[in-house]
Amino acid sequence: MPAEAHPVRGYLAIAGAAFCWGVAATLGKAVFNGRLIGGAAASIHPLILAQTRTTFSFLVLCPLIFLVRGRNALSMPRADVLRCFVLGVAGVAASNYLYYLAIEKTTVATAIIMQYTAPVLVLLYMVARRLQRATMQRVLGVAAALAGVVLAIGLVGRGHIKLNPAGVLIAEGAAFSFAFYNVFGHGLVARFDRWSVLTYVLLGATLFWLVVNPPWKIAAAHYSGRQWAFLFVFACVSVLAPFSLYFTGLQYLDATRAIVTSCLEPVFAILFAAMFVAERLTWMQVAGVVLVVAATVIVQLPERKGAEPPTDATLAMAE
Repeated sequence: MPAEAHPVRGYLAIAGAAFCWGVAATLGKAVFNGRLIGGAAASIHPLILAQTRTTFSFLVLCPLIFLVRGRNALSMPRADVLRCFVLGVAGVAASNYLYYLAIEKTTVATAIIMQYTAPVLVLLYMVARRLQRATMQRVLGVAAALAGVVLAIGLVGRGHIKLNPAGVLIAEGAAFSFAFYNVFGHGLVARFDRWSVLTYVLLGATLFWLVVNPPWKIAAAHYSGRQWAFLFVFACVSVLAPFSLYFTGLQYLDATRAIVTSCLEPVFAILFAAMFVAERLTWMQVAGVVLVVAATVIVQLPERKGAEPPTDATLAMAE
């Protein structure tokens, strides 16, 4: 089994995906500040960033799927295709837009730390539905995450952080959407090929954005060639490349180890923001980052004793 022979490859692949997502967060902030492609007048709205991120990804991924796997690669019952569309709108489109809007309104640090409360939201949902138990390990994870968020957004101490109440609420909305994506998408990915699900999810998000922001409105913005080139590269960096790396990592690691390794994303993002977007971090914020990352690891590690046996109950949530 590849996981036994080359586990290091799995860790490197997942770390590479986290690296890409961290880079994407910082690139988004740089564009919102007008620092990357020609000044403030050339900045790109978060809606366009979210829309093109999924649209370009779909336009690249769909032909590749047909080329590599043939005409029947996307065969799926109509009801499940519709579920993928719901996931694309309420999960991918909503989380992408709200996340980058939060980065524009606050800071990369605030947005990404709030986003990483999503695993805690998933855990609370699972406990409420009696699909998991509120063990001491999980309760400690929730407590550490909440404490970390308080520290990271600057509610304790006098850190150099832009605490925008609306931005914090928007970031938490992104976390809810991300949590929904994980819960609702679990059953689909378990029953169908991941790439097929991803293709339909991206198609659903693409169609949604075409309704919300039709092509003629985008054309009216008169984006330059450099801006379009950036948007294409950004889609590859934030969606295509990291997902490809993540799926490669899953060939060598089980899902728990892969998810724990992906917690490197906020570390990369906040370090890049400090280095390239001039966001200063205090030791209190750093402590908050450590707490949230630690909480994410704690709640996702398997229980040593008294853990629930494997169950298919979560599959019903996608029905």
